[in-house]
Amino acid sequence: MIKKIFMIFSIMCSFFVQVSFADEDPFLFDNFAIEDSKDTDINTSPVSVNIDSSAVNVSGFDIAGIILGMPFEDVQTLFFKTKSLYVPRKKNSIIYTMHKDWKYNLDYECRQQKIYNPTELEKCINTLARSRGLLYASELHLIRESTGETVDVYFTSNATDNLVWRVVYKNDVNEVEGANEKFENQRQKKILAFWQGVLDKYGAPNSGNDKWVSSGNAYDPMMTAYYGSLDLNDMGRNASDAAKNVQQARENFRTKPYAF
Repeated sequence: MIKKIFMIFSIMCSFFVQVSFADEDPFLFDNFAIEDSKDTDINTSPVSVNIDSSAVNVSGFDIAGIILGMPFEDVQTLFFKTKSLYVPRKKNSIIYTMHKDWKYNLDYECRQQKIYNPTELEKCINTLARSRGLLYASELHLIRESTGETVDVYFTSNATDNLVWRVVYKNDVNEVEGANEKFENQRQKKILAFWQGVLDKYGAPNSGNDKWVSSGNAYDPMMTAYYGSLDLNDMGRNASDAAKNVQQARENFRTKPYAF
């Protein structure tokens, strides 16, 4: 009888422990995802200011209220906690990641602990990354459901304060239902209305026919307009963040304590 009671008690304790761990598991995200970091794509194409034009303060441009250098917490508050035209997309609105160099560091550390199973290894890496502030919100995806417009926001890592370095806006003005004259006419009118709205908000481009630049340096903030799209970015901020993570990951690689 005592043995039976002890077994029931053990099973119940095991159940409660599992429930407790599940409740505290920081990776049971309902609206978030963790993805591997992508190789940094730095665009250094030269730019020049149009004749009779001057540099513009692209750092002050906003798309849906989002400006370059804005902290992730402020952007999250703007669209998660207040009423806005845009809302987080229904699935994986926030993407978390870590720089590849840090992931290689943590992979080495976890393997030194004899963790080799792929699932357990990934959990070990993510747990260490979160506890050390290496796992950060790298993307936020928004949608305006009534029009189908989207805004994708990209952030630097925590090494440079998790700030906005790129904002990409898209709409459907370049999409057409068919190829005959009436559809092409409608398409051209949609593009014209979009372009007029862009000019009204940001003024005429000061570089080529489609760019607003802060200077002739491609690493300074700039915005490019496409058919139905705007790309506001600060390549310099992104490049500095990537370089800082590579340097810090190299300096903090936890090798074995060699002695000679």
